[in-house]
Amino acid sequence: MADPTMLRSRLLAREHLVGTFVKTPTTHATEIIGALGFDFVVIDEEHAPFDRMATDAVLLAARAAGTAALVRVQSVTNILSVLDCGATGVLVPHVATATRAREVAAACRYQGGRRGYSGSPRHAGYGATGMWKTVEAADAITTVIAQIEDPEALEEIDAIAAVDGIDALFIGRGDLSVALGAKSSDAPEVRRAVERIGKAARAADKPVCVFVGGQAEASWLRDQGATAFVVASDQSFLRKAAASTLAEMRALDTPAISAQAKTA
Repeated sequence: MADPTMLRSRLLAREHLVGTFVKTPTTHATEIIGALGFDFVVIDEEHAPFDRMATDAVLLAARAAGTAALVRVQSVTNILSVLDCGATGVLVPHVATATRAREVAAACRYQGGRRGYSGSPRHAGYGATGMWKTVEAADAITTVIAQIEDPEALEEIDAIAAVDGIDALFIGRGDLSVALGAKSSDAPEVRRAVERIGKAARAADKPVCVFVGGQAEASWLRDQGATAFVVASDQSFLRKAAASTLAEMRALDTPAISAQAKTA
């Protein structure tokens, strides 16, 4: 299993990375996913009921499982707390301008940025790690991903991609689809947006991350430059497995099977 602190360098090296969203604010799902060998998890503070204590606990579970953990924050103001708790990095939604991208980058970096320092949190070893060792290590490994999901962002995408300190672009096809009035994330207008974002990322030498439901979607998106894939979520894995098992067991109650059992 890869060292979780190497996620940023692996992402920048364009390694094929597979992660998933964590939607349930409990430690167990993250431990299970980590044991399976996923490269990373994304704790979803934006759309799931995570408070700071829940995020802290799940980050600890990821560390115990040896898995890199990003947090999709609700806003820039949440960045400091999740990094202090030991997040490997952040996924920041609705980065629609270069100005916003610069704010995100600054919030994630000590040197050349505005990240506030304290030696007491988990990421600093609860006071056991010296200040400059902490600062230099954090600046080297913190992964910063801007989520592009607004039509306005397409107008500034080259400038956003070029911002120093933004490590990668995440293409948010769901919100783009809604904003563009598209019927699906595979609609022509969404595909054109994906291609535009991919082109800007290549020009700026930035990796591309994307959410996918499975391998079929991933193949086309890989052709657009995506190398990091967030596949489904703990919630959807649970639902799919539970639905499949329930269907199998319900099938035992069909008349043909029941009659066969009686004559056996």
